[in-house]
Amino acid sequence: MKIFFPLRTALFVTGTIAAALLASSLYAATSEEQAVIAPIHAMFDGMSKRDAAAIKEPMLPGGTMVLMRDGKPSQMTFDAFADRVGKPGTTHIEERIHDPLVRIDNDLAVVWASFDFLVDGKVEHCGTDLFSLVRKDGRWLIASIADTGHKDCPAK
Repeated sequence: MKIFFPLRTALFVTGTIAAALLASSLYAATSEEQAVIAPIHAMFDGMSKRDAAAIKEPMLPGGTMVLMRDGKPSQMTFDAFADRVGKPGTTHIEERIHDPLVRIDNDLAVVWASFDFLVDGKVEHCGTDLFSLVRKDGRWLIASIADTGHKDCPAK
């Protein structure tokens, strides 16, 4: 007995099953990664609002950052950074990350991503951000930041 199964139907069923499996496996990873990325976006929102308290809110108290500029490291505490960026200003600032690579192991995570830093809507500098995060009391917090910053940006 020969069963006729049209090729078009077979491709549709196979494609639908594959898409459903891929979506379900990506969704679980994406929701966990989004939880890790959320405090980074919260910090960026605070920066855009020039709100020192909002910048500090997703950060682990006592944390530090290293900004690499022209091959030279500049270190500062999260408090110093928030106080500097959180001062009122006449320009609109915004930082955006692209294609973040997220790695999570229990209560420790890292995010590596390219970024653009915009002033009044124009790219001022770009580079790579590296965030270390810890989960404390069920909440992800930024524990440290390192970044590179340079002016030769493709989007300029």
